[in-house]
Amino acid sequence: MKKPVIRHSEPTDISAIKALYAQPSCYAGTLQLPFASEQLWQQRLKEPAANFVSLVAVTGDQLMGQLGMEVFTHPRRKHVANIGMAVDESCRGQGVGKALLSAAIDMAEQWQAVTRIELEVYTDNPAAIKLYQNCGFEVEGTAKNYAFRDGAYVDVLLMARVK
Repeated sequence: MKKPVIRHSEPTDISAIKALYAQPSCYAGTLQLPFASEQLWQQRLKEPAANFVSLVAVTGDQLMGQLGMEVFTHPRRKHVANIGMAVDESCRGQGVGKALLSAAIDMAEQWQAVTRIELEVYTDNPAAIKLYQNCGFEVEGTAKNYAFRDGAYVDVLLMARVK
């Protein structure tokens, strides 16, 4: 596999990002809903807020994954960011998630004065949990019945990386 290029998403990526999150495991593994419209994704990503970063992993014309990171703006939480991401089902196990996560960590810690990065990951996603742990995230707790997915309530691990 060719190493992915990590860059900020562009408006021309929105259709591919929509298609990524339309994959069943991607909307099941995040808080996205099935059947999201192109208009919804345009609203989210065409002109993002200054405290939101959308990174994509690409190789050639293929979008392999996307990561969104929000740096909090509350005066007492400006040092904190929250991330969420998805990797194309056909690109898993190839270092795409690690490349996206490494780029986001570098941006947050080296350029945005972020010292705490938080995330939520479903307890039944061992591959993601392992990736996050390998990148310095620690489990801080479990949120029971965190989200409704496929007809049932599911738990998440609350994880954070503190610099």
